[in-house]
Amino acid sequence: MSKKFDVCVVGVTGAVGETIISILEQRNFPINNLYPLASANSTGKKVFCQSKSWTVQDLSTFDFSKVQIGLFSAGGSISEKYAPIAAESGCVVIDNTAHFRRDKDIPLVVPEVNAHAIADYTKRNIIANPNCSTIQMLVALKPIYDMVGIKRINVATYQAVSGSGKKAISELIDQTTKLLSGNTEVDVEVYPKQIAFNIIPHIDVFQDNGYTKEEMKMVWETQKIFEDEDILINPTAVRVPVIYGHSEAINIETVRKITAAEATNILSKANGVTVMDNREDGGYATPFVEATNHDDTFVSRIREDISCEKSLNLWVVSDNIRKGAALNTVQIAEILIEEYL
Repeated sequence: MSKKFDVCVVGVTGAVGETIISILEQRNFPINNLYPLASANSTGKKVFCQSKSWTVQDLSTFDFSKVQIGLFSAGGSISEKYAPIAAESGCVVIDNTAHFRRDKDIPLVVPEVNAHAIADYTKRNIIANPNCSTIQMLVALKPIYDMVGIKRINVATYQAVSGSGKKAISELIDQTTKLLSGNTEVDVEVYPKQIAFNIIPHIDVFQDNGYTKEEMKMVWETQKIFEDEDILINPTAVRVPVIYGHSEAINIETVRKITAAEATNILSKANGVTVMDNREDGGYATPFVEATNHDDTFVSRIREDISCEKSLNLWVVSDNIRKGAALNTVQIAEILIEEYL
């Protein structure tokens, strides 16, 4: 593609922002000018991308009319304030926060699942990136959904601390270091309980129905992306002491019977999916060893549910910072410039 674009990255100093920069480089995104944006505290820092050095600028004073594409990953309150300003200035915003995901006039997109929805960006000049757990689940399930239909999804997530940002990564490392050194007094700030050597069945705020907002995001987003309000989702979201890579134990009830062999064959041909399912020691994907720094979503432990005739079990892992956020954002931008801009 000969045409190049002016791009800004909002929240460039965060974990997702840094990964967006690296992916823009790796995929040779057609950049004319790159504007790394962050808070005033980060102004003047340097970002390196595509053999050039770009200076971080203050988000609060940036003129969004300079860019055609804005990649936002700085938190919901920042997107709430600045995404509409950018959109009104002619910049197409791809937002990685939860703020716009449920808005009916804003497309919520996983490129392997519903790329056609990108066409609706013109309604508000904003495209929403789904929750990381939703993304990897739907990349794995869409081929099966298309083939035999899915009535119900039961999912338990095992989510890495990087989903909470750099402070959470530091907290896990610090707690682990202290405990291994014999110091039983650890600082607990990011999470309500110690995360090192522990598991916390709580992500985001509790809702009136007893589910957390993280869990309900998976319900709302799946129905919107699949354009199927009848599909049932029963999620439990859990934080585990892993730095990178989310895992999910998924049980689906299909409309029509599908065997494990048939599902494996379908998934082996699916875009963005790697099947790793050898029924032997180590013949399955794990979040750190296989998924981290990889683009694909890995599917393992594909087997028929022995308690229900039309059900399957799957183990799904993916890099939550990469495919669960930054890569999905850049993939949307790639389709946007190829087909719409």
